[in-house]
Amino acid sequence: MEVLTIAKLDHELNDQIRDKEIRLIGADGAQLGIVSAAQANAMAEEQGYDLVKISPNANPPVCKIMDYSKFCFDQKKREKDAKKNQKVVEIKEIRMSPSIDTNDFNTKVKAAQKFLADGNRVKVSVRFRGREMAHTNLGEKLLMDFGEACSDIASMERRPKLEGRFMGMFLAPKKQ
Repeated sequence: MEVLTIAKLDHELNDQIRDKEIRLIGADGAQLGIVSAAQANAMAEEQGYDLVKISPNANPPVCKIMDYSKFCFDQKKREKDAKKNQKVVEIKEIRMSPSIDTNDFNTKVKAAQKFLADGNRVKVSVRFRGREMAHTNLGEKLLMDFGEACSDIASMERRPKLEGRFMGMFLAPKKQ
């Protein structure tokens, strides 16, 4: 039997444990003291369980008598539950031009507020074309107004910054 990997940890089982002495923990969690690996393996087999090396770096290494397949199942179940409960935060992007009209601006603000209410981060960017590059201050003012319009439900994570032909900023939802 090869070394199995569970939760990115390698566990040595039964006959794979070749240490002279190990600290043994029983199936009920009781300390059974320091015994030889062969003796511990015999005790585990007698009880119908596996001998698993829990802490290989300790001196002497710590081994536990347990039902390894049940331990693996429980570990996978815990990982699955943890994955189910975590929320993935997406970054939504809203693009504008410096010559955007008032109603279009208000529509973009409403869309951003909806994204923020859903718990997503929002990247707001302004694209400059041609001669608009000479008036980046208009884009910065536009982004600051956008941030102010969303200030009741969002905090500015990154101030407006020019990157090539785009000026962008990040908004993050405020914590409740």
